[in-house]
Amino acid sequence: MTRFWIILTGFLTLLQPGFAQTQKGRTAGLEMAIKMADSEMKQFPEPWTVDYNPKPVWNYTQGLVAQAMIQVWKAGNNKAYYTYAKEYADKFIDSKGNISGYKIEEYNIDCVNSGKFLFDLFEKTKDERYRKAIILLRNQLKTQPRTSEGGFWHKQRYPNQMWLDGLYMGAPFYAQYAVAFNEPAIFDDVVNQFIIIHKHTFNPEIGLNYHGWDESKTQKWANPETGCSPNFWGRAMGWYVVALVDVLDFIPREHAGRAKILEILNQVVVGVKKYQDPKTGLWYQVLDQGQREGNYLEATASSMFTYALLKASRKGYISTDYKAIAIKAYNGILKNLIQNNGDGTISLTKCCSVAGLGGNPYRDGSYEYYVHEPVRANDAKGVGPFIMASLEYDRK
Repeated sequence: MTRFWIILTGFLTLLQPGFAQTQKGRTAGLEMAIKMADSEMKQFPEPWTVDYNPKPVWNYTQGLVAQAMIQVWKAGNNKAYYTYAKEYADKFIDSKGNISGYKIEEYNIDCVNSGKFLFDLFEKTKDERYRKAIILLRNQLKTQPRTSEGGFWHKQRYPNQMWLDGLYMGAPFYAQYAVAFNEPAIFDDVVNQFIIIHKHTFNPEIGLNYHGWDESKTQKWANPETGCSPNFWGRAMGWYVVALVDVLDFIPREHAGRAKILEILNQVVVGVKKYQDPKTGLWYQVLDQGQREGNYLEATASSMFTYALLKASRKGYISTDYKAIAIKAYNGILKNLIQNNGDGTISLTKCCSVAGLGGNPYRDGSYEYYVHEPVRANDAKGVGPFIMASLEYDRK
């Protein structure tokens, strides 16, 4: 019993706000990142299964976790995390750089996101397979269907539609490619993606962006006048804010469009701050309707906002006042959403497992739709951002 209380006390100490160092000498954020990464690898020994997948698939969720693992490896120098990420790439990428199961003709922008961690693999190994796979994913964007203003469709099967999610899936990879392969002309296109979607989805009165926009205004979920979906979904906004912050890692300071990205980011974080739950520091599944029956404080969006605000305030993209908001959010995640499993692992609870628009069965973007989608623990779309937020928590 004594040993149990020692372990429990140590874990609770780690969750205290402002705790700076663990007994192992690691900073608090790195310790939590490692705990979550270790837990993820124990629960999902094969990296392609991290989103509870029954069969191998090349998709954004696995790439998100792989990217987070690469960051843990860089922060702590434990090669196990690098190896885990590399195993995912090697499961799919053959000797010629082809990606198993990937079909460019589907023009699924989600698939592009998994190309981001390949830059690190190629840098370390100089293995041509990874370089060729990166080029393959970039080539998708050369012929990706677009709206009349040049915005990438979310998928071939979702014609004329841009979703906030898609900005995260495509833009940071696209901008990183521009740097790595010296194609500066790409930056104009990257910036234009944000300008287009913000123009059509931002509601200045509410201070948030609608989840999706249908240029044709033919979808049942689309407002007949604006083409926008009817609600402000937390994770969609989370993807969007993270995209804005991450893309700035690559857009040159001298590029004229950088100022526009910063302008949009500063506009968006005002709304993020406005709808933070004052008690817990977290955010709701439907952001602006926190008091409505059925709504709940959701982990994936909360982790994304925390990461984005920590990083953006550290880098000077937004006011340093947002750092306190982000720290409150991070401590809120630790207090309300992290579960000690009693076996040396932890879990991130209250994750919305999936949400979208259209499709079959049809997703209408209503409030009732969002709050009734399945909720589960350790969803990859929360685990990855939580790991990255934990690492960002330590950075000065």
